[in-house]
Amino acid sequence: MTLALIRHGETDWNRDLRLQGMADIPLNDTGRGQARDAVGLLAAEEWDVIVSSPLSRARETAQIIAGGLGLELGPSYDLLVERGYGDAEGATAEVIAERWPDNQYPGLESLETMVDRATRALLQIANDFGDARTIIVCHGTLIRYTLQHLSGQSFEQIRNGAISTIVRDDNEWRVLSVNGEVLEESSIR
Repeated sequence: MTLALIRHGETDWNRDLRLQGMADIPLNDTGRGQARDAVGLLAAEEWDVIVSSPLSRARETAQIIAGGLGLELGPSYDLLVERGYGDAEGATAEVIAERWPDNQYPGLESLETMVDRATRALLQIANDFGDARTIIVCHGTLIRYTLQHLSGQSFEQIRNGAISTIVRDDNEWRVLSVNGEVLEESSIR
């Protein structure tokens, strides 16, 4: 099974460097353009299914990609929502530094909890679609830390509209690319 993990396109909060988390913020025009750009990159290969997080920024990105590739938009998975940042959602880095200098916001979801639900989502998608080549549109923090968990490597921020790929062979996940860049040594975990 091959999966393409795509971070949703830009929102106004991304542009303004506000922490989004689980807040349901829509795409802006730049984000819609990033989704259309992703179509061009994905069109070089065959894809069978596209699914997403239920948050509107991911869902609209997925709809644009589905339309561009001639795919039907598949289901959304609640397990794919972005990390919950609690009281810090909507705040800028300056506000966060002032109010929560230790980055421990009230209501913050732990990375372990987020990665656990993301890996459960991957397994659910694998069970739902078997060997189908699947595009998953979701969120930057969720993608980044899930890829780190699967590979044992550290990665920089996942860019809006960027494509990362993983494969599942014999119940093992292997990370092939991050932010569109092929990894030199993909590791299996």
